[in-house]
Amino acid sequence: MHLRGLRAALAALLLSGHALAPAATRDATDPTAGLTRQAGLIDLYPGAAGNQILAGVPIDQTLLLVSALPGSLGSNEVGLDRNQLSSPRLVSFRRVGERLALIQHNTAFTARSSDAAERAAVTAAFAESVLWTGDVQGQREDRVIVDLSSLLVLDLHGAATSLKAAEQGDHALDAQRSLALPEAAHSFPDNAEFEALLTFAGAGESPLLQQIVPDARSLTLRQRLSFVRLPEPGFEARPFHPASGAYSISQVNFAQPLSAPLGQHWQPRFRLQATDPTAERSRAVKPIVFLLDRGTPEPMRSALLEGGNWWQRAFEAAGWIDAYRVELQPESADLLDLRHNAITWTHRATRGWSYGGGIIDPRTGEIIKGFVNLGSQRVRQDLLIAEVLLAPYGQPEEAALLQQAQAMALARLRQLSAHEIGHALGLAHNFAASLQGNGSVMDYPHPLISLKGEQISLVDAYGVGVGEWDLFAIRHGYQRFAADALAAGQAALRADIRAAGFDYVSDADARAPGDAHPTGLLWDFGGDTLGSWQRLLAVRGLALRRFGAGVLPPDRQAGELEARLVPLYLLHRYQAEAVARQLGGVEYRQGLMADARPAQAVPPEAQQAALQALLQGISVDSLTLPDGIVAQLLPPAVEYQRNAEYFHSRSLPLFDPDAAVGAATLLISQFLLQPDRLNRMHWQRTRDARQPDAAAVIDALLQASWRQEANAAQQAVAWARNWVVLDSLYATLDSPRLQPVVAAQLRAALVQLQASAQRRRNDDRSGAQFAQAADEIARYLQDPASLPRRSLPRIPPGSPI
Repeated sequence: MHLRGLRAALAALLLSGHALAPAATRDATDPTAGLTRQAGLIDLYPGAAGNQILAGVPIDQTLLLVSALPGSLGSNEVGLDRNQLSSPRLVSFRRVGERLALIQHNTAFTARSSDAAERAAVTAAFAESVLWTGDVQGQREDRVIVDLSSLLVLDLHGAATSLKAAEQGDHALDAQRSLALPEAAHSFPDNAEFEALLTFAGAGESPLLQQIVPDARSLTLRQRLSFVRLPEPGFEARPFHPASGAYSISQVNFAQPLSAPLGQHWQPRFRLQATDPTAERSRAVKPIVFLLDRGTPEPMRSALLEGGNWWQRAFEAAGWIDAYRVELQPESADLLDLRHNAITWTHRATRGWSYGGGIIDPRTGEIIKGFVNLGSQRVRQDLLIAEVLLAPYGQPEEAALLQQAQAMALARLRQLSAHEIGHALGLAHNFAASLQGNGSVMDYPHPLISLKGEQISLVDAYGVGVGEWDLFAIRHGYQRFAADALAAGQAALRADIRAAGFDYVSDADARAPGDAHPTGLLWDFGGDTLGSWQRLLAVRGLALRRFGAGVLPPDRQAGELEARLVPLYLLHRYQAEAVARQLGGVEYRQGLMADARPAQAVPPEAQQAALQALLQGISVDSLTLPDGIVAQLLPPAVEYQRNAEYFHSRSLPLFDPDAAVGAATLLISQFLLQPDRLNRMHWQRTRDARQPDAAAVIDALLQASWRQEANAAQQAVAWARNWVVLDSLYATLDSPRLQPVVAAQLRAALVQLQASAQRRRNDDRSGAQFAQAADEIARYLQDPASLPRRSLPRIPPGSPI
């Protein structure tokens, strides 16, 4: 059929919402003649000529389509991990004359109505997507015969898009070097599985890809496409509540009553059916079982199994008996099979994030498959941090300290296993739970470091088991209630958890540097933010004084010592954000209007104390490395290189003290000068004259840097700090997010600094520094665009730990 004719036919098909009547099978040799049919959700005919994947597909039957990567890239920066799964698509095959189209339905807009015309009106109002078309080769009974090989070699997983988004260049799918894999095609009653090799051609100029791929110009991945039968009716969709501790899926429902919002949110959860619906506690007809990747080595394997099974306690508390467990993957089980919930031990070239989620029925919120990807190098970073703090090598108690370090790393791994499985069960982060100690595995925990005299201890660095918040979240999502008692039962659970002192702050209110909520904090610890800050600074100071050969195994290349200095020198990085969150901080509650309460600013005395505490982080004493450390920081040995885990150096091949000081200074100044924070502080000051405003922050920052006198021994550290402070002020003034009144306060502070620097341009020791500052500030104030900018320091990565 001519392309114009096909377009016309498809347009008519999509407008009508119905398939055209099947055309008569062409008078040609039956392509399946002599082939054995493998019956299933999609019939297969193995042994077809060439590289054909001959299949008998059902017409107009709605299916779920999921893409996955059995063979991956291995890059934390790009993603595209092994066993990574896409979001599910709701699809169906439609016949249009002698062509077959795979249509993706629009699930974002719907009408949950018994009126067919009302439903059809919404379907016709929003576009669908044609993912693929192919020639009809015949028909057997109610199945259309088609070669699916051209479908399987489409980049439906979006690998090229991921590469471009990660700034790794443009990559095009090379049809000549991509092929479907007939031997990997399998069909079962409820699912059909297909695989292909996809090769992407690029310029090969990305240094990252050059480190990973044998030939960076030719990147080959394996893609799996799974077609899955929709779940049987009977799942009870549960409305989402914003204080439930869960995440949601949503649809715009045009059948909502006029008084109700169009947007409807549902809580994703597994289908659990009671063997005894009348009992308060019951076994499940089909328990939730997660399989742990057999490729996980010991001792990590046992730690992951133990931590994952912590959730058994939560389901027991929700009224279920033996309804959940984690076990080792049987040799015959395929972790990508949508019938199995899977935990993959994910290898990448560098350390990176772990994640959990689910394949969710977009119509109801039912989790069909839970999946977890755990970065295999994270545990090594935890072990590294433990060794840096304990400095065990060469000590009389070396064996005991090394055991303590490994125990700490494995304790973190247990918590990580529970955390990511929590996401796969439908739960979101709660970054406020750390105020209650081990309140939730859904928080990001910082190790609890004990300091007893001159001894650092990591015993009990992480909690054991799920917390009270986790018990609440599982009960809210999975406890059985009578249909007319669901809302009241869940409301009682929310009231009880609030009465126990728990707040709820998740990602939207916790991840941005300028976020306001003072309790929505990643990697913080303890209910006393300022007390934890002082405790961590004391641990950092002691560990820095002891830093040396004892933190690195003697059989490692000596250049690695600098990479071990980084997490120690910046040990306070996460608690610094916790302290900064007090500035311009505002407490508020997530929930419905019925639960709302007025937002409250952090009291002025707490904000003033936080400002002074945070400035400790840029004092010369805090920034200066103890004598003897720099001399031990040797360049990487032959055949080894610096990488992102090192400080940037402008003194190659050696360690650059200025870069370390700059990174630690920027760590503080970026929080103090964050535009949204300064804007909030201005408005808080207009309502309460006791509150510090942006002018007070800038004045305190300059007092702790440019106006602070330094002795001869401190000069190098002080000036490395001061220039970063000034560059941070420029960067903040350049931000379009600053309110004009706050920008005026920053400019006024620069005017004062310029005048002060001008007066000191002839000082004996620092005249040249002040002269340069006076000249460039004057130039900036006259025309910001005319001043060439220094790059802000690079802060080596901290997360994830």
